[in-house]
Amino acid sequence: MDEVQLLEGLLQRYSPTGQEAEAVQYLVAQMRAAGLDARVDEAGNAVGMCGSGPTTIMLLGHIDTVPGFIPVTRDGDRLNGRGAVDAKGPLACFVAAAARVKAQLAGKRLVVIGAVGEEGDSRGAHFVKGQYQPDFTIIGEPSGWEKVTLGYKGSAWFDYRVRRSLAHTSARAESACEAAVAFWNRVTAWAAERNGDNPRMFEQVSPTLRAMASDSDGFSETARLKFGVRLPPDLGVAELLAALQALVDHAELEFVEGVPAYRGEKNTPLVRAFLAAIRGAGGSPSFTVKSGTSDMNIVAPVWRTPILAYGPGDSALDHTPDEHIPVSEYLRAINVLAEALARLTADN
Repeated sequence: MDEVQLLEGLLQRYSPTGQEAEAVQYLVAQMRAAGLDARVDEAGNAVGMCGSGPTTIMLLGHIDTVPGFIPVTRDGDRLNGRGAVDAKGPLACFVAAAARVKAQLAGKRLVVIGAVGEEGDSRGAHFVKGQYQPDFTIIGEPSGWEKVTLGYKGSAWFDYRVRRSLAHTSARAESACEAAVAFWNRVTAWAAERNGDNPRMFEQVSPTLRAMASDSDGFSETARLKFGVRLPPDLGVAELLAALQALVDHAELEFVEGVPAYRGEKNTPLVRAFLAAIRGAGGSPSFTVKSGTSDMNIVAPVWRTPILAYGPGDSALDHTPDEHIPVSEYLRAINVLAEALARLTADN
């Protein structure tokens, strides 16, 4: 298998959420060529398997990207393309490592999934969480080759709508737009008070305003806000909703969707295998947690297995016009993952 060409081909198949089919078919073909038993499942995910036995190791990546095509070009060690970091680089790393270790899986089954919809409703992960019960889970997200990611913050999304009767601008009556701004100020003040002087981003409540609009029918005016809140591990979705409802004043607050934060354990055979593999490759392993969300938030509470996220790439480049990955880092991450899998299959 040409491991670099595997990633380049995957990048060349533009696959924003909802348009993953061509990339899925490509990945299935590549996995079959590498000796994996591969197919497209009922949700549209690319699934490849090798080995057999009572122990299942799940490598769950995602094949969709955010919109915005970036021409796939190579400039020395730099490979440009939408998804190079988030998260086709980690997904190609999964397939390449699985192809390397498939002959070493005595008594183990390895499952590689390129899930659809992660940048949207995570429909791919929601489907697979009820189809498998793995013993170990690796999520394909950029961590950098020397790091493993143990957790992701949760998130919740809301629509706010307020209506007020129209009044002359010289009147003292609060307008709908002013009411919406006042509500948002209450939300950010509540978050700031709850966070206190805690400097750890992973432990903070982080509201973000994503859209706002207003209109009038001549008798009343309406203002709307769309916003999200990143959740720390000690704040659940239901608790957040209750806190925000208490801030609403003669308006409507609709909960759209949300997932709680999740943080995995450090002292597991899975983590130990990665730490040893990174050291063996000459790296200095470390842990990180992320302020975003991933499919870890979806599957971890259901599977309850040792879990972490791993993959090459700088997550600061996620969703940016400058998304790219060093080819040398991608290849180094394949080496680390293959060694970690070999250690995991030998020790468990």
